[in-house]
Amino acid sequence: MKHKAILGLLLSTILPSAYADGSAIDKVYHPYVQATETEIEWRMISADGVQKHRFGLGKSLTDRLFVEAYLIANDDAKDIEAVEIEAKWQLTEQGEYAADWAVIIELEKERHHDIWEFATGLVAAKEWGRWVGTANVWAIYEWGDDKEAELESELALQARYRYSRYFEPAIEFYSGKETRGLGPVVMGDIKLSGRKKIHWELGTIIGLDSNTADNTWRLLTEFEF
Repeated sequence: MKHKAILGLLLSTILPSAYADGSAIDKVYHPYVQATETEIEWRMISADGVQKHRFGLGKSLTDRLFVEAYLIANDDAKDIEAVEIEAKWQLTEQGEYAADWAVIIELEKERHHDIWEFATGLVAAKEWGRWVGTANVWAIYEWGDDKEAELESELALQARYRYSRYFEPAIEFYSGKETRGLGPVVMGDIKLSGRKKIHWELGTIIGLDSNTADNTWRLLTEFEF
């Protein structure tokens, strides 16, 4: 019941006319935290000839709390445009309730402008046999001397089929003020020695309206140890 209350509180803060600025296509987060895990992450979003890169270094502080710092760059990835700190708190044990829950908090600061962004995301995942459904609901607040303060929101949905640990096909949907996109994604894990592994994701999201790029590619790799 407390998780339904959290969801209701989050959704009540999102105004019906408030959606995310720019593309909402990115990573779909899952609610789980692995104890004593360290992660190096790179992900790239490419649409209409423009690329956005994120380089992250993260670590679990407890078996419920994971923190990660990002450098964000555009195009050739040479110029850092922004920095971000992120924390994910796993609310429930896996399988404890009908769905598994987590909360994510992010704070981002642009490097060349006085623009800040604070985001809170509610993450839910539910299993049906080999299928896993995941939802991310975001409330985002932007402010600064170079930007008028505004409240925004984003939605990301994923349905994933666990064919094997090496290959899992999925379909994802994204929604925002300038985004309506749907498309296929594939992902998997490459096992290395000990606890080390590489997680990869590759997807192409097709725009469903005139505001969204016809095709957006997303690529993610994580080295976990």
